Amino acid sequence: MIDNMQKPDSLIFDMDGTLWDAVDTYAHSWNVVFESLGIDKTIERTQLAGMIGWEGKKVIEVLMPEFESDRRFEIYAMVNEKRHTLITEKGGILYDGVKDGLKLLAQKYPLFILSNCAKGIIRQFIDWAGIDDHITDEIAYGINFMPKQHNIKLLMDKHGLKNPVYVGDTAGDGEQSRLAGIPFVFVSYGFGTTDDYDLKFDDFTSLTNYFLNL
Repeated sequence: MIDNMQKPDSLIFDMDGTLWDAVDTYAHSWNVVFESLGIDKTIERTQLAGMIGWEGKKVIEVLMPEFESDRRFEIYAMVNEKRHTLITEKGGILYDGVKDGLKLLAQKYPLFILSNCAKGIIRQFIDWAGIDDHITDEIAYGINFMPKQHNIKLLMDKHGLKNPVYVGDTAGDGEQSRLAGIPFVFVSYGFGTTDDYDLKFDDFTSLTNYFLNL
């Protein structure tokens, strides 16, 4: 458990499954592109939800095993381009308590978003959710194609963070937090499960209240 001797100086949030659910929009972006290319394939919500938090390279290997690597990346680039349009149009579902919680937490901590998504998606989410005033910085897998542990350390170095925590919803988030050498805060309402965490919250409001009262 995190105690007052280890009070965090910043909070780094995962995006999908932690701050919002945009799986329907993500799946639709795949299906629109497949249809436009004449590819007889449909991605279902349940299939994609199980891959939330994966790095893009792994996702496209599973979703498009019939294609060579270069073709997978070409299609993936098209999907991400379409996704930029669809996020603006369709958005997603912001989890209860997130918008108000981030506003309150930003008064006490620098807040960051770090996700295994494509370049530009976090920025679109921030604009869509209207939380720009509360977020200090963000970094996506699509910037450098490096794992979360690497990008956590980049944020720490860039902003001089000494005691950040990472907040996420999957076992992979926990593993990457450990590799980065920082505590992991698990939110159980997202897409994953794990027993390896320092703190666990079942809703965002409880998380907000905990860190406000530290």
